[in-house]
Amino acid sequence: MRALVLGATGRVGRLIAEGALERGHEISALVRSPEKPGGPPARVNVVHGDALDPDALSRAVAGHDAVLYALGAGNVRRTTLFSESTRILLLAMQRDGVRRLICLTGVGAGDTKGHGGFVYDRIIYPLFTSGSYADKDEQERLIRLSTLEWTLVRPAAFRERTPEGPLQVITRVEGVTLRRISRREVATFVLDELEHKRYVRQAVFIGHP
Repeated sequence: MRALVLGATGRVGRLIAEGALERGHEISALVRSPEKPGGPPARVNVVHGDALDPDALSRAVAGHDAVLYALGAGNVRRTTLFSESTRILLLAMQRDGVRRLICLTGVGAGDTKGHGGFVYDRIIYPLFTSGSYADKDEQERLIRLSTLEWTLVRPAAFRERTPEGPLQVITRVEGVTLRRISRREVATFVLDELEHKRYVRQAVFIGHP
């Protein structure tokens, strides 16, 4: 498939791009500063531009089978990056006939709030990530209202090492707490979903207890 990765210079997005190339897919990336170190992997088709620029995003989306959204904003108090870029992206995808969207949000989005374990829910979320999650909720709302074949992927808190035990994929979060996941597991899940379409028009919470 031909897929556009948004956020291909980030830690998860780069793993997604690398894994997709290894699986034989053709990958493009929208990159603000291609000349900077730490850019997307080699063999990625680089489109120069910003995710908040409608013209650049339209150029990047055209001709692809799917968009894999892995943009991040760091630990910010408040942002509108996710909702604003998603509004632009949805219009571009609809205009160019690109139907498949897999979007990473995270634990704290929607009904996963309060399901990340004591440390995440009581310390990490209020101090570091809560500023972006109001906007991620709006992002998810916009995607749900679209007619695209979307999947929302909400990873648990990241760990460097892959936790033991099988990855849990949850569509109903009542009574479920997921505390950890590796970035490589997230990338693998996104690519498996790209290829197999198991959770179209669903939000999934992934991780380990």
